[in-house]
Amino acid sequence: MQHQTRIVIENVLPQLDGGAFAIKRIIGQKVTVTADVFSDGHDVIECQVKYKHEKDKKWQDVRMRPTENDAWTAEFQVEKQGNYTYFIEGWVDYALNWQHGTERKIQDNQYVKSELLEGAEYVKAVQKLADKDEKEFLKKAAAYFVDEKEYDKAIEMAMSHELTAIFKKYPILYIENKSAELQVYVDRKKALFSTWYEFFPRSASPVEGKHGTFKDCEKLLPRVAEMGFDTLYFPPIHPIGEVNRKGKNNATNAEPGDVGSPWGIGSQYGGHKATHPELGSIEDFKSLVKKAKSLGIEVAMDYALQAAPDHPYVKDFPQWFKWRPDGTVQYAENPPKKYQDIQPIYFESADWKNLWKELLDVALFWIEECDIKVYRVDNPHTKPFYFWGWLIAEIKKKHPDVLFLAEAFTRPKIMNELAKQGFSQSYTYFTWRNSKAELMEYVTELTQTEQKSFTVRISGRIHLISILLLYRTETNRCTYKSTFWRQR
Repeated sequence: MQHQTRIVIENVLPQLDGGAFAIKRIIGQKVTVTADVFSDGHDVIECQVKYKHEKDKKWQDVRMRPTENDAWTAEFQVEKQGNYTYFIEGWVDYALNWQHGTERKIQDNQYVKSELLEGAEYVKAVQKLADKDEKEFLKKAAAYFVDEKEYDKAIEMAMSHELTAIFKKYPILYIENKSAELQVYVDRKKALFSTWYEFFPRSASPVEGKHGTFKDCEKLLPRVAEMGFDTLYFPPIHPIGEVNRKGKNNATNAEPGDVGSPWGIGSQYGGHKATHPELGSIEDFKSLVKKAKSLGIEVAMDYALQAAPDHPYVKDFPQWFKWRPDGTVQYAENPPKKYQDIQPIYFESADWKNLWKELLDVALFWIEECDIKVYRVDNPHTKPFYFWGWLIAEIKKKHPDVLFLAEAFTRPKIMNELAKQGFSQSYTYFTWRNSKAELMEYVTELTQTEQKSFTVRISGRIHLISILLLYRTETNRCTYKSTFWRQR
């Protein structure tokens, strides 16, 4: 490979998996970029970080400063939501190299008339770029450099900080080199930290034993706001399947009047784009979302990609499910747990493109119809990673404010992958991290490894934990706490 550049750029950070994923930040935060930048020989080199928002036409730049052992660093601030691109550019700086070499010779009491004549050429090269005052300085410098009678003044100007500043301000890039372009995704502030409150809307009725409605939920909103919560999360609000419906305490057979699990989605009354009839209409839900917003609360919906046996998808799109030889679909299970009321969606279907499109339409429906901006995603680790990367990217193209929280009871590397694919937040149960040492080890991973590129920091301190209060009115109306870990 023939490439005339003399500049080597290595170990550019931050980046994820060689640039395969965007690092993440919040509006107003800084991106600190480091790299090893060097050249052959002893010439003076310079480098800078160039960056721009996806909607900007012009690149901005910030000069890097050397630290030690050919390492350089610089930082820039992200001001707008969306995607930023950045890369490093390095070059041999002949003007600064001339100034440095001339200074060494002057310190050795050498006569530098020839060097001053050379310097006049560098001065003329940047003169057309300078402002009015700088032009006046450069014009005078060029005159001194070629006038042997003004040798002392010429030396003084050649070594001046003013000339150094001008050369740095208007670099002429010789034999430059560039790193690969890397990405930063910038989210709104709520992606960094939020406080969630959960209750089942069907348990919101003030009358014992009566099914609650969205209208009943509205009456509870002031109480949620008074406690300081900014997010109200509802389990699925869709029609609940009647086939294989679960009874009380996970009983296999439902008794008359048993309402079933909200995660058994879909029935004769509709699927993922419908509301459960006893809760109210979509218009009622819109009213609830609007009322919550007026109190500073966002409603988070549950995005659960699964279907009850009588979900309309099962009849209309049987190819989206994996059928066994006996004509049945294996229900979901996590031994010893069995979920007879749920049929998993078959992501390896030959009709996967239409499946993906429909699932995207479901998410967009609630965003565009009801102004939903937060999704709690049920068990995302059991669906393909690249599906999530595609879906979240497609949604953020049109609706960058939408946030996704991953509820995933799974291993650390899988949690990390979900974060890389675009999930803004996540929580898990950390049953394998109980001791002080285990928790300290995890915090160290988040703050001192590459994970800090997709966990959000502010003012140099990482925000790890917020409290998710779950108001479980379905289970003896008890309130309990669950740790909510920030995975970004």
